[in-house]
Order: sequence, then structure tokens, then C-alpha cells
Amino acid sequence: MHIHTIHHFMTPSPETIAADLTLTQARERMYQLGARHLPVVDNGELVGILSDRDIALADSLSGDLDRLSVRQAMTAQPFSCGPEAHLHAVAAEMAAHKYGAAIVVDREHPGHVVGLFTTTDALRALAQLTAHA
Repeated sequence: MHIHTIHHFMTPSPETIAADLTLTQARERMYQLGARHLPVVDNGELVGILSDRDIALADSLSGDLDRLSVRQAMTAQPFSCGPEAHLHAVAAEMAAHKYGAAIVVDREHPGHVVGLFTTTDALRALAQLTAHA
């Protein structure tokens, strides 16, 4: 049986966002990119993940996205894995904890983002793998 790794299905070199941007800036960036999740970096190191749901929650609680930073709304210590992680293990972990994304990091430098694996990527993998079954 062929082992499928995240590397084959992830979005490589995803866009990231700085922790000190405002949520208004983050929402605009997500809109421009058509992204629902952005890894958050500070000085080139992964510090969290920001989702469109995080922004919506902050907006409903405060209503002032210009005064809140990405760092205040992000999820710190996001779920991450290496590029050689097995697809089934990552998908099972995401499903068990309802994670919308896994950040793929360099094994040698765990703060360095090399990819993003989202639920959309997971569905694409499912479609690709079952098409040949």
C-alpha cells in the first residue's frame, strides 16, 4: 500500500500574516486571497493561525476590528505537522478536534511554515484517491 503524505496534498508556501496587523487588515487580506485560514508569523516564526471565524467572533464581541490585532484573535500553538506526516493521521487528528487546517512546518525549523493543509485540501485528496479506487 502506498503511503500518502501531506506534502503531496498541501498548499505549498502559503500566504502568512503578521501578528501585529489589525483585524481589519487581516480580513481584507483574507478577502483578497480567498483564504479562510492564514498562518501568523512574527519575525519569520510561526506563532499562531487566524481563521475567518476568529475574525467574525472578535467582530461580534467588540465590533472594532481596527483596534484589535491579529495576535489578540489568533489561535496560538496551532495544530502543525511535518511534510512527511501521513495523510490519514493528519486527517484523523483534524476530524477529532475539528481543526480547519494543519500548518505544515519544516522539521528542522519548526517555526518555518512550508505549507498549509485545509479541509478543502483534504476533500481534494479524498476525491483524487477515491477516483482511482
